[in-house]
Amino acid sequence: MKLMLMMILITFFLSMIIMMIASILSKKSSYDREKNSPFECGFDPFGMTRMSFSIRFFLIAVIFLIFDVEITLMLPMVMTLSISNIKMWMLTSSYFIFILIIGTYFEWKFGALNWL
Repeated sequence: MKLMLMMILITFFLSMIIMMIASILSKKSSYDREKNSPFECGFDPFGMTRMSFSIRFFLIAVIFLIFDVEITLMLPMVMTLSISNIKMWMLTSSYFIFILIIGTYFEWKFGALNWL
């Protein structure tokens, strides 16, 4: 019991010492002009915060995220093919892909995928 308590205390104090050393060494003391310049996207970090941006860009980004999540849901379906009931697997994957195709059709029909 005492040995376990001793190990916990040593680990705690050792981690606190390492965190204090890291905190001291990571302090930035100089003003860097490059760090305060605009980012790669062109936004000024100290400028007006309520700048307008393209809604089309936002919509494409959201669509990309949705399809990215759908791809991550489809990958395990391929891996479970060998251990699944083939009829149920076909029914489930066909239904899922059908929903994706219908969603893509609606996005295309309402102009969400048009850049112009």
